[in-house]
Amino acid sequence: MNRLVLSAALALFSAPVLAQSVPTEVQRLGPAQVTLHLHPFLTPEEQATLRLVASNEQALALFVPRPGRHAAIAVAPDEGFIRAGQPVASATAMSDLPDAEAARAAALQGCEGARKQGAACVVVLEVAPFR
Repeated sequence: MNRLVLSAALALFSAPVLAQSVPTEVQRLGPAQVTLHLHPFLTPEEQATLRLVASNEQALALFVPRPGRHAAIAVAPDEGFIRAGQPVASATAMSDLPDAEAARAAALQGCEGARKQGAACVVVLEVAPFR
C-alpha cells in the first residue's frame, strides 16, 4: 500500500513539471530553422549532441537528408536519447514531411511504438524550412 501512495504522490508532483513550458533554442542553419526543446531529462551529452545537429549542416543532414521539408526527433524521457554513445532504440527521427505537425506526429508515433517504459515520448528537435 505504501508503494501505491508513493507512486501516486510522485505522479502528482511530476505532472506539473512536465506541463511547464520547456526552454527552446532556435537558430537558422542554411535553408533550415532548427528548434531544440531542452527538456530537463536530457543529459549534458544529449544536449551537446542535439546542439551539434542544430549547428552543423553535415550533422543535420544525417537526420534530414532532403532539405526544404519538415523533420522532428522524439525521445522517451525515461529512456533518453543517447546511452553508451549510441542513440537508444526508441529515439525516432522522421524527415521529409510536408509540415511541422506531420513531422512531430510521425516522430512521436515512431517513438511510442518503440518505447519500452515510462513517460510518453516528447519532441526534442524540429526542423523547418527557413522563411
